[in-house]
Amino acid sequence: MKEHAIERAEVFVVGPDVERYTWADGMSGQYMANIVLRLTAASGLEGIAGAAMITPHGFDRATGETLRHILPDIIGRHPGERESLWLKLRNLGTPMVPQAHSLIDIALWDMAARHARLPLYQLLGGARDKVLSYASTPLLADNQAYIDYVGERRREGFKAVKFHCWCVPERDLPMCEAVAKHFHGQDLALMLDVEQRYDRIGAVKVARRLSELGFRWFEAPLLDTDIEGYCELRRRSTVPVIAAGNTWLDLQALAQAAKAGAWSALRVDATICGGITPLRKVMGLAEALGMDVEIQCWGYTLTQAANLHMMLAYANCTYFEQPVPYPAFEYGAQDVIRTDAQGYVHAPPGQGLGIGIDWKAIEAAAILRFEVRRP
Repeated sequence: MKEHAIERAEVFVVGPDVERYTWADGMSGQYMANIVLRLTAASGLEGIAGAAMITPHGFDRATGETLRHILPDIIGRHPGERESLWLKLRNLGTPMVPQAHSLIDIALWDMAARHARLPLYQLLGGARDKVLSYASTPLLADNQAYIDYVGERRREGFKAVKFHCWCVPERDLPMCEAVAKHFHGQDLALMLDVEQRYDRIGAVKVARRLSELGFRWFEAPLLDTDIEGYCELRRRSTVPVIAAGNTWLDLQALAQAAKAGAWSALRVDATICGGITPLRKVMGLAEALGMDVEIQCWGYTLTQAANLHMMLAYANCTYFEQPVPYPAFEYGAQDVIRTDAQGYVHAPPGQGLGIGIDWKAIEAAAILRFEVRRP
């Protein structure tokens, strides 16, 4: 594979002018930078990846600047060295922005799948070609707004909805009750995500009521690091409980927390946990423990695509997280991922990640751009 040695790496930190959303009471509209990496080999073979960095007040450049200092070690290597490069990058002495490591690994997998002329999910195993999705909402105005919003998503075909909300038990619970009552008997799965903002007392109170309402899961009620609190919550309620998924990124730490009984399913994101290479290990760990991995997909289309391919490659994930409304998450993508009228998302049809990029749009909205070349 010498002809596929990487000769050039291009980084774009993209800050598009799109609608911004919030996920909790008191949160300002969030700026979501799209960090896009393109690797090009001597043969012309390319690999791309994208990851989101979400911050208040303005777009963050940290992931791009981190890549500036580690991409020189990728130049001259080839996509067949994914495990070797992942092991090299996972310990550089001090922790780095996790999206940087993830982008490199995902772009290498994209290159490998393109070289094999396969969609990435088929190269990884190809367990299926579609998966149910849930609409992942922003914070809305009031209970009626949630009822109306869920009704719109139902008419589009969604069979599941996850609420981002005020993250205040006294407001969240009445909203959940109102929506559950309105759509009772309509075969609709409901989830609640409270962004790690409850205390243990509030979490137990809400969890018990969500159990009675038949919620599919309760997400991030406590800080992900509060393993004892999660274990207690699961002992005192029956609703499935999962973490936020942005803190526990190490395989051994995930194994310890899972064996302690902290969560009903694991939760990670390929663009944050280090890429496809470590996420494959997490999927195997969960399968060995008889657990699912409810993978995150919040971000632009390239972020969604990397995670969707993992869901399609393995059988132990039940839902794709579909960020809505669609347009804000599709900037710069020629191919998009949307839920069909039966509530499913399908594998992108192309090779690799299968997402065509509008490079003119990416360049137009880039707030940081640079490249690293082979000498």
